[in-house]
Amino acid sequence: MSGFGRAWLALREPADARARDRAAQHALLPALRHHLQGRRIHVLDLGCGTGANLRWLAPRLPAPQHWRLVDHDAALLADAAHGAHGSRADAAPERSFEQQDLAAGLPDLHEVDLVTAAALLDLVSRAWLAGLVAACAARRTALLLALSYDGRIAFLPRHRDDARVRDALNRHQLRDKGFAAALGPGAAAAAGASLQRAGYRVTQVRSDWWLTRADAALHDALIGGWADAVREQAGSGGCAWIERWHAWRLAHRAALRVGHVDLLALPPA
Repeated sequence: MSGFGRAWLALREPADARARDRAAQHALLPALRHHLQGRRIHVLDLGCGTGANLRWLAPRLPAPQHWRLVDHDAALLADAAHGAHGSRADAAPERSFEQQDLAAGLPDLHEVDLVTAAALLDLVSRAWLAGLVAACAARRTALLLALSYDGRIAFLPRHRDDARVRDALNRHQLRDKGFAAALGPGAAAAAGASLQRAGYRVTQVRSDWWLTRADAALHDALIGGWADAVREQAGSGGCAWIERWHAWRLAHRAALRVGHVDLLALPPA
């Protein structure tokens, strides 16, 4: 499966946290806490990276908790093992770490109360999603799938090629990211529909990134990554306009909104 370096994960974590804080004002976390109350919670975190999902979510769930953090990257797992903890030292959950390529299969869901992942769903294939839904439905396991990119991008100031870049990027997002053809911007909608068919109660809220000039490092890395993706999508010809767009965007940082969706799925009551 495709991986992300620790530098990129560190850059995006503050923007992710702000986006999730806004989404949490809605019904997601109260509903999840109500579902999980009165038990010791076993959480399976898929594609955990350096542990950002644990750092954000664990302090917001009832205690006690045990987290199984799974990633294919041993270096990221080592970072998670040394630095992953809740925001309150006295409430840090128990943790275990598993190196596994999720594209090759799902971890065992035995005793898992909640499957969670952040910025993963848009990378996976329809077949992989179907396997996840089936495995969770068989055990009546709740899911919280956060920060799925949904194809919406808005810039201020605007450039005439913004829509062209967005459309090329969204086509690139459908390429194989390690799981076969990716769900890309349609991931949250596909997951919601699949989970509803399995009898789940599904709630989706927007968890958009809102970047300003204060987020210059993340902005520039994001713009650079998008430009690279559009170059790949364009192939060997016709890339001059991308270079012009990239240079203009770096010179005109202001506001950038990137659409994401958080999805909570609770099993039938």
